[in-house]
Amino acid sequence: MAYLNERDRDKNTKPLGELVEKLLKAYRLDEKMKELDVVDAWEEMMGKAVAARTQQIYIKNNILYLVLDSSVMREELLHGKSIIIQRVNEFAQKEIIRDIWFG
Repeated sequence: MAYLNERDRDKNTKPLGELVEKLLKAYRLDEKMKELDVVDAWEEMMGKAVAARTQQIYIKNNILYLVLDSSVMREELLHGKSIIIQRVNEFAQKEIIRDIWFG
């Protein structure tokens, strides 16, 4: 059995973050992680009033699904749909949503 000496081991060493990133990409989980980051940052992106009225939020097939407990809030967000899409994609630093469906 061959063992690596310290010098050889250092040549093959990679930062843990880089390895995790490659693993996420290999299993196509990097986009799912971005989606979860967006959901977690919903209040930060949209403010407390919108977050308080949001009962359910998730992303599937590049569509952001929102269930709100206020029809007035739903109408307001519907009119600002393109701005929300832009904000979410800017936050994610890539296009992860293309449309929003309100429930």
